[in-house]
Amino acid sequence: MNSDKSTTENDCVCMTPPFNYKNYESTNIGDDLTNGRYGEVSIKKCMKCGKLWLDYHVEYEGYSGSGRWFRGLISENEASNIAPCSAVNFLEKLDWYFYGGSYFSTTGKMGSGKVMVDL
Repeated sequence: MNSDKSTTENDCVCMTPPFNYKNYESTNIGDDLTNGRYGEVSIKKCMKCGKLWLDYHVEYEGYSGSGRWFRGLISENEASNIAPCSAVNFLEKLDWYFYGGSYFSTTGKMGSGKVMVDL
């Protein structure tokens, strides 16, 4: 693999928080209604490098500071097979993902393992 290309891809705006919605094409795939959470699930494509991201947002009305989001890299095949109700499990199986929001008091950090979407 060409190391220059890899470096360029890893230096892309989609690899360093905070993220700007203007850098992505977004396709909503639905809401995750598991446990009444109404998590918004979408696939985002970086307009700079073409990477695909599984994006999960949830916020609980009436609970200040409950907003949280998770974003993990996925393949085109995975993107076409993910259902909203399986998004959390999929994110938890990734080696790493980004997370943030008012609940975590951050505009983005890298994490892995349990995805804390429920109250």
